[in-house]
Amino acid sequence: MNVPLTIADFLYRARTVHPHRLGAVDEPGISGALGRLTYGELLLRCDGMVDELSRLGVTLGDRVAIISPNAVKLLIALYAVTGGGRILVPINFRLGAEEAQYIVEDCGAVLLLVDPELDERFSSVTAPQRLVMDNEQDAALFAPADDEREWPVVAEDAIATINYTSGTTAAPKGVMLTHRSHWLNATAVGWGFGLGEGDRYLHTLPIFHVNGWGLPLANAALGVPNVIQREVRGPEILRRVDEDGITLLCGAAPVASTIERAALALRETGARVPGEGVTRMVSGGAPTPAAVIEQFERATGWEMIHAYGLTETGPVLTANRVLPSEGLAPAERAERLAAAGAPLLGVRLRVDDQGEVLARTAKAMTGYWQQPSLSEAAFRDGWFATGDGGGFEDGTLRITDRKKDVIVTGGENVSSLQVEAVLLHHPDVMDAAIIGIPHERWGETPKALVVLREGVALDELGIIAFCKERLAGFKCPTSVEQRDALPRTATGKVQKYVLRAPYWA
Repeated sequence: MNVPLTIADFLYRARTVHPHRLGAVDEPGISGALGRLTYGELLLRCDGMVDELSRLGVTLGDRVAIISPNAVKLLIALYAVTGGGRILVPINFRLGAEEAQYIVEDCGAVLLLVDPELDERFSSVTAPQRLVMDNEQDAALFAPADDEREWPVVAEDAIATINYTSGTTAAPKGVMLTHRSHWLNATAVGWGFGLGEGDRYLHTLPIFHVNGWGLPLANAALGVPNVIQREVRGPEILRRVDEDGITLLCGAAPVASTIERAALALRETGARVPGEGVTRMVSGGAPTPAAVIEQFERATGWEMIHAYGLTETGPVLTANRVLPSEGLAPAERAERLAAAGAPLLGVRLRVDDQGEVLARTAKAMTGYWQQPSLSEAAFRDGWFATGDGGGFEDGTLRITDRKKDVIVTGGENVSSLQVEAVLLHHPDVMDAAIIGIPHERWGETPKALVVLREGVALDELGIIAFCKERLAGFKCPTSVEQRDALPRTATGKVQKYVLRAPYWA
C-alpha cells in the first residue's frame, strides 16, 4: 500500500487523538483575534475555510497569498489552505508594498489575505480577490463548520507552499515545497528539537518564515499548544513564558538578545526569570557565536539549541543539542553549541573541494517557481549548493562563513564569522559585523561595525588590540565604526551587502 505523505496527516492526528487539548492561543487585544481554541475547535475552523475557499472559486492548486504577523488566522490558513489542496504563499510583512505586489503577481495568487493592522500599509497590494482578516470581511472564511469535513485527496508531490527568498541580490525567488517536504521536515524537526507531548510552544519565530520551520505541523501531531507572539519584545516574551508555561520557542540572534536583556533586568531586581531550568530556545537563521550562547544561557537559565538550514532545503538541515546533564563548563558548552550540529534524519551533508557545504535531502524544494534554469543551477548531481563555507567532521557541521562574505586581504582569506565571534567576547560590544572595504595595497581590508552596550564609549584602538591578542594580524579589523543597530533580514541574518555598499560605490 502506497499512501501519500500529506499535511492532512498531522491535522487528522490532532483531531482524532487530542481534540480537547488546547490548540492555539491568540495574542489578546488584537483586531481579528480568535482567543483560545482547542484542536477540535481549531480544525472545525479549518473545515470552514476549506468550504469557503471552494465557494470563492479557489480551486485545487490555486495560490492564496497572506500578509500577516503571527496570528491564529495565519496558523489556520497554513493548515487549511495546504491541507485542502491549495498552495499557501506566506509573505514577509516587513517587505514594502511594491515587493509584496511583485510576489502576489509572480505566484499568480487568486486570493490575498491581509492582517487588519497591515491593511493601510499594504492598501496598494491587490489580487483578483482581497480580504482583510478583521472578523468582518473574512467572517465566512474563518467561521467554524458545523461538523467535520472530508478534505480533498492530495498527492504528496503536490506543491503545498511557495516561500519567497529575501531577494538580496535579485528579484525574490519562490521556493516550491511539497507535502512530502513538509511531512518529512516536521517529523525530523520534532525529533531534533526534542518536541514532546508535554511541551508548550511560543511562536516568536515568524510563521511566514519557511512555515515556522515545521513546528506548527509537529505541534499538531503531538497536541502541543501554539501560543501566538506577534511582536518580539523581551519583557513580553518572558511574561508569556510565565503565564502560559512555555517550554520551547525559536528565533534568530536578535530574539535571543532581547530575551537576554529582559532576563538580566529581572535578575538585577532580584526577581526570578520565568522558565529557568525548563524552557529551551532554538536559535537559527544565522550562525550564533559561542559568546552569545554563553551569555544567553547564563542570563536566562534556559537551554539553547542551535539549528541550521535554508529555505530551499525545507528548511532545517541540522540541530545541535548539548544536554545540560553532560555537565560541561559554560564556556565549553557554548563552544560545542556554536557548531551547526548533526544532520537531521533524512539529511546528508558533505563539503566540496572549494569548502562549500552541500546538502542532499528528500525534503528539499522541487525548484524555484517558474524559473527552471535557476532551479537546475541550484543542484549539483542531486546535491544542493548552500553557498555557505564550512567543515563536516565526526558527524558535526560547522559553518565558517557565507562564500560571498569571505574577505580576501593581501591574498589571505578571512572568515567574517570568526572575527565577529571574537568581537562579541569584548565586554563593550553587544553586536558586530565584519565587512571587507577597499584598500589600495591589499585589495580589501576588514572593517568592524559594532553596536556598543549602553553607556559605553567607542575605543577603536582598544577593540583592535583586543582582536590582535586573539587572532592573526591579517584577520583583525583595521578600523572600527559604531552603529546604533545592524540591518538584518527577518531571519536574523546581517545584511552585509547593505553595509558594504557605501564603501564600494
